[in-house]
Amino acid sequence: MVQSAPKTQNPVSNLEYDFITVLHNKAEAIKAYETYINDAQQAGSQPCVELFEKLRESDIEYVQEIRRHLQEVMQKGKM
Repeated sequence: MVQSAPKTQNPVSNLEYDFITVLHNKAEAIKAYETYINDAQQAGSQPCVELFEKLRESDIEYVQEIRRHLQEVMQKGKM
């Protein structure tokens, strides 16, 4: 008789993983915007500086929202 290996439950749900992945990507983008802003400043392009700052602020707001959703998903398993 051949026994198969016992199935283990994934400790992180797909939904948790998705939010963690998006959170990570947004955090990396926020970090990268600092470089982009500096590049735009060095190029003397204030419109580009302002756009990168606007994008960074938008991602910061999204990160805060993602964190709230992730916390709820981790506590309840869903929204």
